Amino acid sequence: MKEITCKLLVIGAGPGGYVCAIRAGQLGVDTVIVEMAKPGGTCLNIGCIPSKAIIHAADDFAKTVAMAAGRNAMGIKADNPAIDLAKTMAWKDGITGRLTLGVAGLLKKAGVKIVVGRAKFRDGKTVAVETETGEQVIRAENIVIATGSAPVELPVLPFGASGAKVISSTGALSLTEVPQKLAVVGAGYIGLELGLAFAKLGSKVTIVEALDRILPLYDTQLTQPVGRRLAALGVEVLLGTKVKGLSSNGEALLAETGSGEEKRIAADKILVTVGRKPVTEGWGREELELDMDGRFLRIDEQCRTSMRGIYAVGDVTGEPMLAHRAMAQGEMVAEIVSGKRRSWDKRAIPAVCFTDPEIISVGMSPDEARAASREIKIGQFPFSANGRAMTLSAEEGFVRVVARADNHLVLGIQGVGAGISELSAAFALAIEMGARLEDIAGTIHAHPTQSEAFAESALKALGHALHI
Repeated sequence: MKEITCKLLVIGAGPGGYVCAIRAGQLGVDTVIVEMAKPGGTCLNIGCIPSKAIIHAADDFAKTVAMAAGRNAMGIKADNPAIDLAKTMAWKDGITGRLTLGVAGLLKKAGVKIVVGRAKFRDGKTVAVETETGEQVIRAENIVIATGSAPVELPVLPFGASGAKVISSTGALSLTEVPQKLAVVGAGYIGLELGLAFAKLGSKVTIVEALDRILPLYDTQLTQPVGRRLAALGVEVLLGTKVKGLSSNGEALLAETGSGEEKRIAADKILVTVGRKPVTEGWGREELELDMDGRFLRIDEQCRTSMRGIYAVGDVTGEPMLAHRAMAQGEMVAEIVSGKRRSWDKRAIPAVCFTDPEIISVGMSPDEARAASREIKIGQFPFSANGRAMTLSAEEGFVRVVARADNHLVLGIQGVGAGISELSAAFALAIEMGARLEDIAGTIHAHPTQSEAFAESALKALGHALHI
């Protein structure tokens, strides 16, 4: 094959990679992107998008079941609800298919050349790609590593063990039947999002977590409503419990509590969600001199690695492993390569957990603000006092604002509630723009909306909430 030369080569077409390539193309940068699977990466194909589709389907089904059982205060009734999970999965696949085609179209529109295959570095400026028609060599002035992450596998529970009983999140999002009994290993956001969804679809779910709490990245005040919902759905949560492996016949998950008690958990499927690891192997890292930050590639505030002309974005560069973080990094790198001056600040990155209820956190939590030696003001407003939440039968949860006591600069915003993920942009914008409590309180929030809880939380911190 004829050798390709370009100004920018992007390895990986996940959220960070494809956004970088599209923006570079828009800026007139000669750009090539290499992807060995479908455009969109984990997020679009086997992560964020398909999981939210299944969560939505599970929510709708659970509401229908509640109606059939007469547990509906609005008087709505339904008879004999059922779900065809194979059809649900086909609907989900249709969504991801449309989006992957959309990404490919956007890359083409931006003038980006797409090479399908597995890339491997030969040196800091040269990459060889294994394609279906042979090896393609690409030389580039600048290269972006956007190889993403993969599920962490437990040695005692390898994926595919016991006749494919042990599955990752990818496997869970491809099931065509609802398992009667589902064991979930790990009570982080992936485990709880999918565990709650399958509990609503009819599975008897047991969650096993080695730590003594669920969702350890969030404070307990935010996670308590999720814990109550788990209990209401009949989900058994075993905290402080470590998995030991499968029983001799492969029919059960073996675990041990902190007190040494052995647990035998019958399961049709075992979903392992103990985290994700950066993909730092398989693309020729050994041919380069890249500094590492633990298991991640070390980058500076402009996503530059330790080698001139090589950048890295997304999950391979560290926490938080979020698609929107990768997108922001990718856009910035494209502009830097085009000659613009850019940097980024991760303080305003929202973290959203799509559990039931949903959780948002942007900026500093109260404990983090105090640890930074800040004197702070906290305002918290419950959805039980919000008219829109009442009309949605979604009174669980609250919005909380953390601000400096001296000048009222907002340091962090958190919330938990049904559908609260849609407030994440407002929360992030407040941090990004350097808002003070008076700015939020003085912004007219439409009535009746859940967003009013945001203004009320700021008013509460100022000492004069109006509706509580």
